[in-house]
Amino acid sequence: MSAFRVLGFCYLATASIFALAIAAADQARLRDAADAAGRRMADQIEGGMLQPVLNFARAVDQQFFDPPQRSATLALGAPGPNDARTYAHATVPPRPQARLVDRPPPEAIEPLMIAPDLPPLETEGSEEDASGPSQDTGAPETPAQALVRARLERSLTPELRDNFDLFLFISKAARGPAAQRLYVFRKEPQGRLKLVHDWAASTGRERYEISPLGYNAFTATPSGIYQFDPARMYRHYTSRAWNGEMPYAMFFNWERAGARTGMAIHAATARNVSRLGRRDSAGCIHISPRHAALLYNMIRSDYRGKVPRFAYDANGKTMSNRGDLAHDGGQLEMTDGYRVLIDIEDVGAEIATLY
Repeated sequence: MSAFRVLGFCYLATASIFALAIAAADQARLRDAADAAGRRMADQIEGGMLQPVLNFARAVDQQFFDPPQRSATLALGAPGPNDARTYAHATVPPRPQARLVDRPPPEAIEPLMIAPDLPPLETEGSEEDASGPSQDTGAPETPAQALVRARLERSLTPELRDNFDLFLFISKAARGPAAQRLYVFRKEPQGRLKLVHDWAASTGRERYEISPLGYNAFTATPSGIYQFDPARMYRHYTSRAWNGEMPYAMFFNWERAGARTGMAIHAATARNVSRLGRRDSAGCIHISPRHAALLYNMIRSDYRGKVPRFAYDANGKTMSNRGDLAHDGGQLEMTDGYRVLIDIEDVGAEIATLY
């Protein structure tokens, strides 16, 4: 290698080393300048408008991430004279005894389906049945009828006898001379009860059945003393619950568990007339169409008037069906209605042994 080439390489190496040294010095100066600027900015921030924010952040950090140590035990001493304490308490008044009170009747639960008056009803076959012929006014009382009248009179309190003029006695028994019959008694001026009608009837089947709406229902006619609801008397009515016609329907004014019941006296339809004298209904009292029309027209035309309200049990939301009447200050609560009382009992062949 010539001397000139050696000299050229030496020059290039020296220049490179010198350039690298200059670059390193520049980077060091830049870092120092950046650090100084950062410190100045931090000093300005710490002493400026963001100081409250930094103080709040430090306080939050100390509160939640570095809480102060607390004693593991808490000493409880006896209360001093100034340590008055008030304890929570409640005074429960004694529950009043269930009592019978008066209450206006509730609104009807089931929509009432009312149609114009019906033409005279046609029935298939005779209305007589195996229970015996119907008896109307004029015939002397039979021994069974006399026992039924004695039974009814024994069930009436003086208030019931004084405030009603027509009395319907229905035996829901399955067997016996008085079973499945409706007896109509009229109160004479002297107060004696006179039998005017003795008709075959049908009461509830007294068994669990599935209704057309799919409900498991007990088709019973409850025993008790009732009066008619003057707002629910129809020449024609359709039962939604049992999907059946109810001609000359006269509903009872009886509320049970907060709802009006669907108990009624009405005419049997053509397919049920032949079963009068036996248990055959879903709970209502069936009589023949001719007798239903006669009873309906007689009650509507001759027995409208003031009647006493039946007592109401506010706790059970049920109207009495035992003959209890509502009083206000010792006086009977009266309302508009029909002076007709219904007595339903389960007496059949054993009625002769009751007296």
